[in-house]
Amino acid sequence: MTDIGIGVVGGGYMGKAHSVAFAAVASVFDTALRPKLVHICASSDESAERYRQTYGFEKATSDWRVMVADPEVEAIVIASPQATHHDIALAAFAAGKPVLCEKPLGVSVAQSQSMVDAAEAAGVANMVGFNYVRTPATQYVRKLLDEGRIGKVTWFRGEMTEDFFADPDIGGWRGQGAANGCMGDLAPHMINCARALMGPITTLNAMVQTVHPTRAGEPVTNDDQAQMMCTFESGVQGHMFFSRVATGRKMGYAYEIHGTHGHIRFDQEDQNALWLYTTEGPEAERGFRKILTGPEHPDYLPFCQGPGHGTGYQDQIIIEAKDFLTAIAEKRPVWPTFREGLEVNRIVAATFASSAAGTWVNVADY
Repeated sequence: MTDIGIGVVGGGYMGKAHSVAFAAVASVFDTALRPKLVHICASSDESAERYRQTYGFEKATSDWRVMVADPEVEAIVIASPQATHHDIALAAFAAGKPVLCEKPLGVSVAQSQSMVDAAEAAGVANMVGFNYVRTPATQYVRKLLDEGRIGKVTWFRGEMTEDFFADPDIGGWRGQGAANGCMGDLAPHMINCARALMGPITTLNAMVQTVHPTRAGEPVTNDDQAQMMCTFESGVQGHMFFSRVATGRKMGYAYEIHGTHGHIRFDQEDQNALWLYTTEGPEAERGFRKILTGPEHPDYLPFCQGPGHGTGYQDQIIIEAKDFLTAIAEKRPVWPTFREGLEVNRIVAATFASSAAGTWVNVADY
C-alpha cells in the first residue's frame, strides 16, 4: 500500500466529513493508496489550526495557494463555498494534482466548462461529490435497471426535499445568492440521481419559486423551491421537485421508477431499504417487498457483515473517498467526473431559463 498526501480546503460540515473519510477509507476498503492527512486550509489561521488538531492533519493554513503548492500534498479535496471552487481546481490541475470537488461544480456553466477543460487537459483524476447516489441501495437500483428487472421504464419521479428553511423567521446567509438557494444547494443531488438512473435529460419545463421573499426583515435573493417536468434522452418522461421549505422532510432524497414489469421506490430517510414490486407470480400474491441492504449489495460488506445493520451518511463519504483513490491509483475516470458536474449545472441553468420564459427548453442550449 502506497501513501498519498491529502489536502482539504474547508474544515466545516463537509470538510470534516471528507477528513474523517480519508482517515478511515484505507482501513475500510483496503485501498491501494493509503491517505495521509497532510494539509488543511480554512478561512483563518485560527480555525485552520483548530481543524488541524481536531482532524489530525500535519499542517494548517488560511491560504489555499500554500496548500496546493505543498509538494507533500498529492491530491486536493475542495470542500469550501462554491464561489471558490474554480480557482482552486485550476491551480491544482496546473500542478498536476487530482481533485475531488464538492457539488455544485462552478457558479456558472461557463465556469464549470473551464474546470472540465482544465481537468481533462491535466489528465488527472477528477470527481464531484455527489455522495447520496453511492448508498448501497441506490447502487443496487442502478444494477436492477441495467438488468431490466422492472421491464421497460415508463416514468420517473424524484424529489430533494428538506425543511431547514421552512420557518420564515429564519434569516441569514442561506437566503442570499443563487449558490445558496434550493436550486444551487439541494437540487443538484436529485438531478445527478435522475441522470444516474435514467440517463441524460433533453428537455424540461420548470417553475422556480421564492416562497418567503423576506426573512428576519431582510429581502431574500434566491429560491426556496422548484419543480420540473422533463424528458429523458430515452423518451421516458419524468417529474422532479426540490424544496428547502418542505415542512417535516429532513432528508427527502426520494424517487420512484415505473416499468412495464415492476416498480422501484427509495427514500433516503430510510437509506438502508428499497421497495421493489414485480409482476411475477399470480396477481393475488403481488405486492411491494422491502429489501434491506446487506453484504450482497454494492459497497456494503466492507462496513458490516450483517444484513439489515445498515450504513450511514459518513459511510457514503468513505465510499466516495474509495472511488477517488481508485481513480488515482488506476489512472482512469471514475464517475461522477467533473463533466457530470458540468451537465448538472447545465440543467440548473436550463431550469432557471425555463421558469423565466414560462416554456419548455432544450437543455443542450445552456
